[in-house]
Amino acid sequence: MAHPKRKISKTRRDKRRTHYKAVAPQIATCPTTGEAHLYHRAHWFEGKLYYRGQVLIDNSVAEENAA
Repeated sequence: MAHPKRKISKTRRDKRRTHYKAVAPQIATCPTTGEAHLYHRAHWFEGKLYYRGQVLIDNSVAEENAA
């Protein structure tokens, strides 16, 4: 079995482990709808798909015509 030749100090061990951390997701607010969503993600609001304040897909018109 492999054994370390020298003891790894607590400082060196902890330096290696600094990269493992939990990151909270960044939440943005849409300027058009005021809806909270993840950064760089499109979000649905009242039958419309918004990205950066602009409508990408409008399903509300399709639903009105179908009914």
